[in-house]
Amino acid sequence: MTNNFILEITQDLAQRVRQHRKRSGLTQQQLAQFAGIGKTAVFDIEHAKPSVQWDTLLKVLQILNIQVKFISVLPDAQEAGS
Repeated sequence: MTNNFILEITQDLAQRVRQHRKRSGLTQQQLAQFAGIGKTAVFDIEHAKPSVQWDTLLKVLQILNIQVKFISVLPDAQEAGS
């Protein structure tokens, strides 16, 4: 996986968070309050900053009702017989 691919995914997710927040009629401050995080964290997520912590991102995604699905090319452990 190249850094460009990771950057594209991060920027796409940041854009989707911003769009969902605005469609929900929330300010960054309001979203931060609902998620129990700081306003700076919301800003960082929406600007695809690499310093965003995973648990912080998950809180925001939950508040905005955004589901992220990861697809792996590797077989599941159950399929592999583990």
